[in-house]
Amino acid sequence: MVYQMIAVLILIMFYSVYFSKFFSQRKQGIQTNLLGKGKEGFVKVIEITLKIVTLIVPVVELISIISTTHIDLTWLRVVGGILGILGVAVFTVSVLTMRDSWRAGVPKDEKTELVTSGIYAFSRNPAFLGFDLIYLSILFMFFNWGLFAITLLAVVMLHLQIVNVEEAFLVNAFGKDYLKYRKKVCRYIGRKI
Repeated sequence: MVYQMIAVLILIMFYSVYFSKFFSQRKQGIQTNLLGKGKEGFVKVIEITLKIVTLIVPVVELISIISTTHIDLTWLRVVGGILGILGVAVFTVSVLTMRDSWRAGVPKDEKTELVTSGIYAFSRNPAFLGFDLIYLSILFMFFNWGLFAITLLAVVMLHLQIVNVEEAFLVNAFGKDYLKYRKKVCRYIGRKI
């Protein structure tokens, strides 16, 4: 029961931050959910698949939490709880640091700011890292093969979004500034020497 409460609390905090930002930007006339909109080819496939997968993940997570499936390894469940709290913190800080430049997907015609300070000085993709930590958290606490499959697919799709969509957009939008930043900061965590 303790792990169920922790997992539900993690999901509530995570999605509260996500939807608060989404609705806050909507009030300002900023379109936040850009996944698949105005895209073509492989980029559209990645973004639409990512959108579908990220809608399915919380459903499978909640089913897993309710059914209390898990591997009977207390240390793994504790690690899951820690990863979840860390994931919420990383995601929250990344969204706050991005201010109004934060989007789900890349803007086709909008100009956003290249954010390289705060948490972005240690990770080029902390919001994605936050998602991954949350997904792994629930997986570790309530392991089952269905949850494993959807978690793996979500993590792979987030990575493909970064590598094939986000980074290409940032190179195109910010050129040398982004390339210089990319040389200093790792994709997920760490600074390069």
